[in-house]
Amino acid sequence: MEINHNIAEYYDELYPVTEEQKVFYQKRMISFKKPVKFLRVGCGSGSFEHNLAREGSDVTGIETSHELIEIANRRHRTQIMSVRYFEMSPLEMSRFLGKGFYNIISILNGRIILNHDSTLMSKFFYDCRQLVSDKGLLIVELANFARFDSSDGFGGSDRFEFPIRESIRSCLNTVIEKKAEQFFLEQTLTYSDGKKICVTKDAPVYPLKPSEIEKFALESGFSRVEFFSDFAEHPFSEKSLRVLAVIS
Repeated sequence: MEINHNIAEYYDELYPVTEEQKVFYQKRMISFKKPVKFLRVGCGSGSFEHNLAREGSDVTGIETSHELIEIANRRHRTQIMSVRYFEMSPLEMSRFLGKGFYNIISILNGRIILNHDSTLMSKFFYDCRQLVSDKGLLIVELANFARFDSSDGFGGSDRFEFPIRESIRSCLNTVIEKKAEQFFLEQTLTYSDGKKICVTKDAPVYPLKPSEIEKFALESGFSRVEFFSDFAEHPFSEKSLRVLAVIS
């Protein structure tokens, strides 16, 4: 999925880096020798990666959006830090990135569902297992689709609306619809003046559930999956709005 250039200006406002997120990663960094080597899949504008690099970590970010990669590169252009960004699809990362190099690999904000079928999802977990170091971590964060589980796989409904992401200048509406046994993502950005812009339409997705995260992780060679509800590490339950998986 390509991220429409209309959202790039508002990306940091709609997907802010929280203090809970910073603390969550700091706690996991102490297990690795410095500099801790990070890979972020779907790094967006590089805000969090910039923060990690500024504190001494070795950081790589990949992103499919040309506009967001340009923002990320401008952010660190005048500063001496170990950070690099590549315009790259997750499908390409195992070809171009170092095997066994990264201590912590992350894919946040639900970007993992863009691996839109079981074959691509399996490949993603397998590739991450090849890229992560010994005793390294894969961190996955997305909506808890298990809340909508049922015999037909989507809670008896063909439509799932995400909570609206809002900032002072804009809000982002995200919907997944089921059409002929497949799932598609649609996103609309509404500016403060009421004008609406289509960000994404009919992008195929895979609404990954916690049980499937564990299945794909174990099949690809990981040995353990720990679930939380958020970066504050509240316990996970079937009613949690989001799921944060720490895979080792």
